[in-house]
Amino acid sequence: MDADASLPPLRELLATVARLRAPDGCPWDRAQTLASLAPHLLEEAFEAAEALATGDPEAARAELGDVLVNVVLLSQIAAEAGQFDLGAVAGVAAQKLVRRHPHVFGEQKVDGQEAAYRNWERQKQAELRAAGTPASVLAGVPQALPALLRAFRIGEKAARAGFDWPDRHGPRQKVDEELAELDQAVASGVGAAVAEEIGDILFSVCNLARHLGVNPESALAATTRKFQRRFQCVEQGFGYDLRGQSLEAMDAAWRQAKAAERPAGGGGPSGS
Repeated sequence: MDADASLPPLRELLATVARLRAPDGCPWDRAQTLASLAPHLLEEAFEAAEALATGDPEAARAELGDVLVNVVLLSQIAAEAGQFDLGAVAGVAAQKLVRRHPHVFGEQKVDGQEAAYRNWERQKQAELRAAGTPASVLAGVPQALPALLRAFRIGEKAARAGFDWPDRHGPRQKVDEELAELDQAVASGVGAAVAEEIGDILFSVCNLARHLGVNPESALAATTRKFQRRFQCVEQGFGYDLRGQSLEAMDAAWRQAKAAERPAGGGGPSGS
């Protein structure tokens, strides 16, 4: 990456955002606060992640640009309040990278990415302790993450600390145990117990996915897109009106939509 070549476009973006926030700028941009923009930053991050997953460089560039706009706008608002600016944000980020990569910027040696990750975690925990923050290995997993992804990251962090099954058979058995407990909860008729067991099943599936090398958030997103694609084919076959259609007729249409995608496989009302 040529840092010098990146500076003019960054300066242009900074100037553009400052203009939008000026007294005679855009009313919407001028009305924003750090709190009001937080959901927008999250939304843009998800859109960027989706674009990256498609492998389309043009879409990825555009969505990453939207994320950058939010970062610059947030920094501009903070600067106006005398808190920090984009330079301070970049400086803190660069310093953190140096601190947490002693095997690159210091004398430490590592053997592989796992050792590098452990270096990062050790330094992070030391920084938390120095700041008086509880130094749990789980402390750095954001509450704002989607629940499925957060469960995956929590399990991942706990496993790196040594709290894990030795192989995939442990979490696979746990899934069966939780399904049995769900059946018991359903039989009891207690809604809170049913909800708790559903949560336990999802968490157990996340752990199983981790042992199998699968990111459950990405896997579920792909399956949801597949379901949407096939469901829309079913809708199209019935003129986008499923009212009054029998389950058998819709099931047959689903199977036809599935067959058209071979060899992709997948699931639906008739199973996979």
